[in-house]
Amino acid sequence: MPSASCDSLLDDIEDIVSEEDSKPQDRLFARKHVVPKVRRRNTQKDLQEENSPPSDSTIPGIQKIWIRTWGCSHNNSDGEYMAGQLAAYGYKITVRLVSCTDPVVPVQASQAALTRDPAPSLPLSPSTFVSEEPSMVGEGAAGGEENASDADLWLLNSCTVKNPAEDHFRNSIKKAQEENKKLVLAGCVPQAQPRQDYLKGLSVLGVQQIDRVVEVVEETIKGHSVRLLGQKKDNGKRLGGARLDLPKIRKNPLIEIISINTGCLNACTYCKTKHARGNLASYPIDQLVDRAKQSFQEGVCEIWLTSEDTGAYGRDIGTDLPALLWKLVEVIPEGAMLRLGMTNPPYILEHLEEMAKILNHPRVYAFLHIPVQSASDSVLMEMKREYCVADFKRVVDFLKEKVPGITIATDIICGFPGETDHDFQETVKLVEEYKFPSLFINQFYPRPGTPAAKMEQVPAQVKKQRTKDLSRIFHSYNPYDHKIGERQQVLVTEESFDSKFYVAHNRFYEQVLVPKNPTFMGKMVEVDIYESGKHFMKGRPVSDAKVYTPSISKPLAKGEVSGLTEEFRNTLGSHLSSIPLTSAASQRVSSSSRMVLQLQRLHALRMPAGLALFALLFAFFVKVYN
Repeated sequence: MPSASCDSLLDDIEDIVSEEDSKPQDRLFARKHVVPKVRRRNTQKDLQEENSPPSDSTIPGIQKIWIRTWGCSHNNSDGEYMAGQLAAYGYKITVRLVSCTDPVVPVQASQAALTRDPAPSLPLSPSTFVSEEPSMVGEGAAGGEENASDADLWLLNSCTVKNPAEDHFRNSIKKAQEENKKLVLAGCVPQAQPRQDYLKGLSVLGVQQIDRVVEVVEETIKGHSVRLLGQKKDNGKRLGGARLDLPKIRKNPLIEIISINTGCLNACTYCKTKHARGNLASYPIDQLVDRAKQSFQEGVCEIWLTSEDTGAYGRDIGTDLPALLWKLVEVIPEGAMLRLGMTNPPYILEHLEEMAKILNHPRVYAFLHIPVQSASDSVLMEMKREYCVADFKRVVDFLKEKVPGITIATDIICGFPGETDHDFQETVKLVEEYKFPSLFINQFYPRPGTPAAKMEQVPAQVKKQRTKDLSRIFHSYNPYDHKIGERQQVLVTEESFDSKFYVAHNRFYEQVLVPKNPTFMGKMVEVDIYESGKHFMKGRPVSDAKVYTPSISKPLAKGEVSGLTEEFRNTLGSHLSSIPLTSAASQRVSSSSRMVLQLQRLHALRMPAGLALFALLFAFFVKVYN
């Protein structure tokens, strides 16, 4: 039934169109006068989407990667390993190493930060990037900020020792995001604090997972977020970390950094590194000796042993540091040198006699870095350092007696919570008594999550003033003036900041600047000391002295990948086995072999043959025209 509201019934639906309604031809004519509304586009966003191919069409191994590393020599070694693996796969690498702490920064850096003046201009080496050296780090082998803008991905290898280092890390993340760079975060900061807000949604690589950096970078380039923070274990026992024979790009081809263990046995109340590196886990002696042999075969003439505490080495695997050192000195060629890293007083006390014998060995630098941190027993107790000032003095006095001329470097923290004026004066007296040639003064920074951060803090102005006072005392004496006129043998390994000198080290790991004669690099040279500064001496080569060449292979070129073992080649692809190995197993991967490897990977992903061939040709032309 029709609705009651209808006045009449319609016989045909066409009757609903009245004479006043528009005819079809009228509507067509009116359409010519319709102006479409322009929709505003987000140009930057649209261009980014157009220039970014979908993740499943990305070809891994052809991108540029910028690697920036902060921190101790252990962290720098990790950065060198990550660079080597990525370069071996085909990525183009640029590197920057930043001044670091092991565990605190050089005195001149601290002083400059307090006075807002630049650090003193010292003609020191750009590759001296551990705390034992009183110098700041220069640029890496292939990069600086100018290379970062050209990179497709930034790999940031962080340090968690102090607040400024983490602040720089955080600022670099922000800058990378502003420039729309892919990001992979590594090092101690994400390992110790993986739930930080500014790390959310970003790829993270743990300190013991550096052997998987290629996987993480590949997935990140494809637009995925990856997190690998696990520990290396063997039958439930924690290992020292990734394998030591992985490919590596040494910042200085003449210097090899070997991490002998990770973590430590202490629980210092101020230390954040413990949260990242964990408890002690040592590498077996045979693996460390093999790594040293390989390094010497690749032209290295100086080895640095590093860890969070070298003195604690081996306690978890039934051995000790002297046992390792005696095995290492057996394989050091004549003319090459070994340098020991930082050791805390408690663990070297048990081996003083053996350590003195080793430090007297002609192929071992008579140098040791022993952090005291404070000369107040009450402060050391609050720090949970597990030794007293008398223990530190016993170690130093014994070594000075048994190893004449030895260089003892130490660290001091100013303004630790609870430090009184009397406590600080005790520290001042210690510096005045021993006149350490290398002293690393650090203003205390409370690190989040550490017990010291919850203690009652010393006022900031007091901490700054104490740091200034101690720095003034350090600069009041010249440790090398008495050496003018001496004749010394030095090993030349680096170039100075101002590029006017080569940097060498004498028997006591003291810096000696020598003329820039290319024949000196990597050689033992005899010099006469004619000038001294606060942190260095200058030497004039003896005219009739022979330049001694260590009995080792020719060094790799700067930026060249080392450690391309047969096993790693098999991991990359069976095609690499056709490349002949040198005695050092260090042949670089050619561009063609990289492209073959990429094609193999595309085939493994079951990509159609035509598309895989297109991808290979694309990679070829990218290589040719770049």
